[in-house]
Amino acid sequence: MTDTRTPDPGQGGRPRSRPWRRLTTALAACALAATGLAATPAGAAGQAAWEPVPAPMTTPWTDQVPVDDPLPEYPRPQLTRPDWAGLNGLWDFAVTDADAGVPDSFDEQIRVPFVAESALSGIQRKITPDDKLWYQREFTVPEDWDGRDVKLNFGGSDWQTTVWVNGEKAGEHKGGFDAFDFTVTDHLEAGANTVTVSVWDPTQHGGGAVGKQRQDDEHDIEPHPGGGIWYTAASGIWQTVWLEPVAPAHITRLDLTPELGDETLRATVHAEGAEGREVRVTVLDGGKEVGTATGAAGEELSVSVPDPRLWSPDDPFLYDVRAELPPAGDAPGDEVGSYAGMRSIGLKKIDGVQRPVLNGEFVFQTGTLDQGYWPDGLYTAPTDEALKYDLQAHKDLGFNMVRKHIKVEPQRWFHWADKLGLLVWQDMPSMDTGKVPDAAARKQWEKEYHRIIDQHRSSPSVVMWVNQNEGWGQYDQARIADEVKAADPSRLVNNMSGVNCCGAVDGGNGDVVDNHVYVGPGNTAPEPGRAAVLGEFGGLGLRTEGHEWYPGGGFSYEDQADTAALNDRFTGLLDGIRQGQMPAGLSASVYTEITDVENEVNGLLTYDRQVVKVDQGRVRAANQALIDASRDLPGAVTLPTGENRSLRVTTEGHTERFLRHEDGLAWTAPVTEESGATLKANATYKVVPGLGDETCYSLESRNHPGEYLRHRESRVRRDADDGTRLFEADATWCAVPGEGGVRLSSLNMSGSYLRHHDSEVWLATPGGKQPYDTLSKFTADTTWALEAPWAP
Repeated sequence: MTDTRTPDPGQGGRPRSRPWRRLTTALAACALAATGLAATPAGAAGQAAWEPVPAPMTTPWTDQVPVDDPLPEYPRPQLTRPDWAGLNGLWDFAVTDADAGVPDSFDEQIRVPFVAESALSGIQRKITPDDKLWYQREFTVPEDWDGRDVKLNFGGSDWQTTVWVNGEKAGEHKGGFDAFDFTVTDHLEAGANTVTVSVWDPTQHGGGAVGKQRQDDEHDIEPHPGGGIWYTAASGIWQTVWLEPVAPAHITRLDLTPELGDETLRATVHAEGAEGREVRVTVLDGGKEVGTATGAAGEELSVSVPDPRLWSPDDPFLYDVRAELPPAGDAPGDEVGSYAGMRSIGLKKIDGVQRPVLNGEFVFQTGTLDQGYWPDGLYTAPTDEALKYDLQAHKDLGFNMVRKHIKVEPQRWFHWADKLGLLVWQDMPSMDTGKVPDAAARKQWEKEYHRIIDQHRSSPSVVMWVNQNEGWGQYDQARIADEVKAADPSRLVNNMSGVNCCGAVDGGNGDVVDNHVYVGPGNTAPEPGRAAVLGEFGGLGLRTEGHEWYPGGGFSYEDQADTAALNDRFTGLLDGIRQGQMPAGLSASVYTEITDVENEVNGLLTYDRQVVKVDQGRVRAANQALIDASRDLPGAVTLPTGENRSLRVTTEGHTERFLRHEDGLAWTAPVTEESGATLKANATYKVVPGLGDETCYSLESRNHPGEYLRHRESRVRRDADDGTRLFEADATWCAVPGEGGVRLSSLNMSGSYLRHHDSEVWLATPGGKQPYDTLSKFTADTTWALEAPWAP
């Protein structure tokens, strides 16, 4: 039966004569769930029985989602208490006009915490800015919570959320990506209680952070061809809702920052109602106490962790942490559990190049762009095992990093990253593109960002905050970067990912300079004080029949013919980074992307997580080679500028051949002492500083001064310098170490190399689509021995 004490948003509710926490009589009997809570939908009269909606695509976990208790795991792993009660499951549901009050009836039911646009919610319907979502259910509080305050917690609800308990307003929150709670003690009654929630979500039509969500005619909940890089909106409650009893004075947050310099864990215990109270923090290893410290609530403590076992992707060891607020007189105490990883992240010059260092050592960060979308649950993974799966897939493929792209996941996602050992670049979700945000939108966005930083600052996996992306809602990058660094100096800060893209303006500060290059990998150079990172590259697409959101219409940056082509091309990109870009100064790369997402088919896995598209072992080996090479960086390759040289083929069986030009094109041909003077001259080049980048090189024809070897439409040729930037870039080659010689990578087509193929010379891309891109003998064919010039 629906509770008749429904809230009126226009009134303050009725006064309570007997607050729940002062009740001494037993509460109504209830059959307690495993979490200790009996909670049911209010059950509107005439309401049809709830049934799931068939998902457009199913994952391995779609049919494993319980109706009454989905996502039953404790939702906040870094601030745990033994008593809590989940409110996930069926709620009564209604949709009204955005300016309407509480509806007279709730004619539907929704499975929380899945958004209304998703199949797993049981609704799967488009929501617009003209709509307001309403949720309602009854619950009964366990009687052993008597005497304690009760918190009503929301892991995430998008976007403006208002909550009433038994008709009284408990609070309001704006923001879609940060957790929030309300103290509802004084609104509770003995026996059944009713919680009512309204959510209004304007998505890109409002001023808040939206990421890639879009509400419009092209982004309905059905699979469609026009989605591009934007995805179905996710409106309403999308993370776990739960109750928790706390003492009147209780711990609200625990900030944990490792300090390897003096082997301590810096801990700040934030508490409510604990002014002047002492707190204690203890670090444990397998139940054995490692160190402890006491001090005032709200002040930083230093807990000794002697000879710490360092957290890293290779050894993601976590210490247990216990924080206590001891009793004071008649006032009860509080205790929470947590964990911490001892690790450091920073910048350091390695062989004169600015690099990010983990625990003082440079380790190349190789990861993927992770959008965090699901075909059945949209913003919400169907189960905790599914949430873990994408991170485990990164590990299985040999990646050591993940960029969580313009979305902030539930805290359990960070828990799995901490446990599995993945470095996390966390984006702050962007505001809408093509707009200059007004003062109110900026204030809200920054407020939400700092709450997100506070809520995830203790996670050892998080090593970088990414403030903005590609100019989407871009403003004040330099100021924001400085403020984020001041708020969390223990991590790297990226003032903007994709400073070379889309009209973005580089703030010029932060710890990294971040380019986006599709397909890439391009050339991103470090700067004084900033390491070079490739924030996005790749986008190799492969449609997988039977596993497409929009069959036959998927988008990618470069389509691949089949699995073999995808494997060759992708591992070729990783090898190119290892052999060329990393020695030149690149320190991290983010491949687009780990899974297909709606209309995008450039994932390493299909959107439904049913198929791993690439050869897992081969990709893992390529990633491991990249990581291993960063621990033993090759020395720089230098060529003798101002001197003439001839370039000899090193491929077995062809070592008598040299690079030469004829009729304006580059070829290889045998050259000997008996060869004619013209052939010898055509096989001789003057090595000069690169026309497009003086840290690289250009090859000037010995007998055609002012003409250089350049690539055009992939063919390598000899052309006169026309003074354009395009020519200068086409005629510039960056030296890369090669076994028995040097490899020459194109400046403006980084990852592509000067290669001989059937006597012709091409700009070849490992794993590309042309015959000269074949991986067979690719390294040998692109390695040239610098010899004495045939012509002086």
